[in-house]
Amino acid sequence: MRQVCCENSKFLEQEACQFSNYCKCSRGPSSGLFKADCSNKGLTNIPRLTNNLQDLSLRNNNIIMIEDGIFEQNILLESLDLSFNKIKQLRKNSFKGLNNLVSLNLSHNDFKHGDRFGSSAFYHLKNLKNLNLKKNFDTSFVPDLSELLSLESLSIDFVSDTFADLGKTFAYLKHLTILDFSGHTGNCKMNILTPETFSFLPQITNLTLSKCHIQFIYNGTFKNMRNLSELDISFNTCLRFKVLENITADLQHSEIKILKVNYIHGLFEMSTILKTSHISNLRNTFLERFEADGNRIQRIEYGALKYFPKSVKSASLRDNVFSIGKYMLDVFGLNITFLDVSDSFSAHHVLTGYLEECIPRKDTETLLYDDNWLFSIISAYRQWNPDQNNFKVQVPEKLHTFILRSSALKYEIPSFGFKKNNIKRASFSDNVLHTWTGPVKNVENLISLDLSSNFCSNVSKRFFSEDFKNLKKIILRDNLLGLVLPKDINGEILRNLHSVDYINLSKNRIANIPKMFFRNQQNLKRLDLSENLIEVINFQVSHMKKLMLVNVKNNKISKLGQFAMKEFDLVAKSNANFTVDLGGNNLVCNCDSLSFVNWMVTTPTHLYRRKTYECKMSNDTIILHNPKEILKTLQKECMSYEGIIIGITTGILIFISILFGGISYRFRWKLRYLYYMVKVKWHQTDHESDNKDQRMYMYDVFVSYADDDKTFVHNTLLHKLEKDGGIQLCLHKRNFLPGNDIATNITSAIHNSRKTMVIMSPYYLASYWCMFEYNMARMEGIYERDCENILFLVLYKQISTCDLPLQILELVHCQSYIEYPNDEYGDVVFWEQLKRAIQSG
Repeated sequence: MRQVCCENSKFLEQEACQFSNYCKCSRGPSSGLFKADCSNKGLTNIPRLTNNLQDLSLRNNNIIMIEDGIFEQNILLESLDLSFNKIKQLRKNSFKGLNNLVSLNLSHNDFKHGDRFGSSAFYHLKNLKNLNLKKNFDTSFVPDLSELLSLESLSIDFVSDTFADLGKTFAYLKHLTILDFSGHTGNCKMNILTPETFSFLPQITNLTLSKCHIQFIYNGTFKNMRNLSELDISFNTCLRFKVLENITADLQHSEIKILKVNYIHGLFEMSTILKTSHISNLRNTFLERFEADGNRIQRIEYGALKYFPKSVKSASLRDNVFSIGKYMLDVFGLNITFLDVSDSFSAHHVLTGYLEECIPRKDTETLLYDDNWLFSIISAYRQWNPDQNNFKVQVPEKLHTFILRSSALKYEIPSFGFKKNNIKRASFSDNVLHTWTGPVKNVENLISLDLSSNFCSNVSKRFFSEDFKNLKKIILRDNLLGLVLPKDINGEILRNLHSVDYINLSKNRIANIPKMFFRNQQNLKRLDLSENLIEVINFQVSHMKKLMLVNVKNNKISKLGQFAMKEFDLVAKSNANFTVDLGGNNLVCNCDSLSFVNWMVTTPTHLYRRKTYECKMSNDTIILHNPKEILKTLQKECMSYEGIIIGITTGILIFISILFGGISYRFRWKLRYLYYMVKVKWHQTDHESDNKDQRMYMYDVFVSYADDDKTFVHNTLLHKLEKDGGIQLCLHKRNFLPGNDIATNITSAIHNSRKTMVIMSPYYLASYWCMFEYNMARMEGIYERDCENILFLVLYKQISTCDLPLQILELVHCQSYIEYPNDEYGDVVFWEQLKRAIQSG
């Protein structure tokens, strides 16, 4: 049986090995030699091997011993992995024949007793360069490695209850440069390091002493290690920062490039301070990376950071408890390009957190305070910059990556900008930056921004300023943006992000995205909207010619509408690799979604893992292994009477609509009148007489006029009729009841007036409410007063009969009207006629 596997980006054919059917062999692409994988097979002994092996893995078996001469034919073998077995003993001929072996892994075996480890066990390994003996020794025994003259890298256990002394056996390892004692991967206990500990290893370049239960390091321990370029003393929590004085004093004579002092202070001890004396000697080095995670650093002594060499490009100070201090001013002068201060104030479980039993000593670091430094700086800043909404943040000029994750930041992001900077990547995820107000300015170099997991529910439309013009990647996942994005119908929030090619809005409880939300993202390539509450896709994407992926999996989509299907197909025409992921949605396959099922069959859009989609039919939920068959089934089920039913239903609805519309239009004024009369009578408190002739009216006449004619009505008409003639007028400016709607007031006024007088003018005809009053008066006379003529016209200004509406022209032709004169004699006659017309009937 054969299978294909991928290794080093090349596909190699793998088949059962000639020497054992349990092992899988693959031929190397250039050497013609084989790589054999016999791991995890439960083997209890090493099989007889062929002589054409280059790489052999026997890890994770039950091998107890190595038979003498078992590798005698394997002179070409370069790598041998015997880790995670039960080997208890090594003899002189255990590795006989492996003259060209380069790498040997013996970790996680059972060499606990030194007498089972022969003094010449490595006699034949003259060319061995890499050796791993981790998790074998838990005593002070150190095997004899003097035969390994070519050894370059060694990973080994070391256990000592007193002073750590590696012994003269290491003096023979002149080529050893990488030495790993880490307790993370093995057994390590060193207690105290002295100048004698590494006296025979001046050539070491990489030294790992993490988690070695070191209590103290004497001055001079690393002094002779002038080639040392990387030192890791992390997870030795009894050391504390005081020991840095001894370490850095030695390192100034070395080639140190990377220094890791993570977790050298107890997780549950009092917070500490990094002093100048701890790191001042580093100024004489060419250090490039400094790590001090998990040390409960609260402050750094002011001026201490100035001793960091200009060569430092990267710094990691995660999981500390920094507070605001004057030392922050020193940060601006650093030459670093990468800074990670994430996980501030992180909680550690007292039962599972890393703890060590330490020798009591008095070296507690005292915090240095300058109580007024912040007050002085802020006061001066406020005087110099009174507009506190536009303050500027200073960062190291060469800093290009800034990480501040999980640091308990619980703020609004206000309006601010950066001073001169080169920040390209920034991450503020896993905080509580709940409101993004902005705008944030001077971020022209930023290409990646991560604001995920911040419980943000409010983003200002000006947060992303025009200075975000070069932003390529924006991660906003796991917030509460579903509360604000649906309101941005014109895409104003992202309007300045023209260059962005990846947007992640997953897990934001988004139910709807407006059509034009992404209108300015023409260069978008990947859009992640997974794990939201989207039911309908109605946002536009057809303008994104470079779009490659829209991820909407795990939403509440049952089907795609015509708009979404059309948009996706338009993108697919310009980009043949365009893909949509609809996985994890409750898709429905029924007559209502027939067009969607047809689209899934015919669309040029790639549907990611379409064969795993679940689709609910009328009687079952199926997997879309063969959507063509599902489409055929649905077409048969849905084709029977669908067209006829739709046609008949549509015809009936159209007929009813036309009929109802015609009737409503024909009696529109009657219907409106009846509606308002019901409202008037509902609120009427006085009892009306059933005899219309004996009925008492509140007003003699209701005057219907346009606002442009109010001067005539209020000055002339009111004086002549009400003051001189004793006729009670109802004027809408004076007598309408406040709080009622206009239409109800009009209907009530007409109903409670004996007559209705129309002051006709061109302004009257142009007014909606004037025509409403006219028609309500007509309806009052027809339906309430048995066709009594209660309406008469006063032609205040000359109007051509061609300009009169039909209903008014009809009144002019059928009934008399009064024309307002322009001469003095006619004026007297006009007012007398008007009084008689009002008082008649």
